[in-house]
Amino acid sequence: MGFESFKPEVLLNSAAFALLGVVIFWLCFIVIDKLTPYNLWEEIVEKQNKALGMVVAAMSLGICIIVAAAIHG
Repeated sequence: MGFESFKPEVLLNSAAFALLGVVIFWLCFIVIDKLTPYNLWEEIVEKQNKALGMVVAAMSLGICIIVAAAIHG
């Protein structure tokens, strides 16, 4: 297996889908941040709200799994 098996279009497609997944994730995070009655980033980073951090982490994993399944399927 050498360089002849390398296909640039596969690398380009992977990069495009990775970028698309990250953009969709951030858009979902912004929407959820706007729907909550407080600023998620301020609560987690400045006020060190660990419980909210765990909830946001679980939400982030859920969104990422959904985006990955949608892109892969």
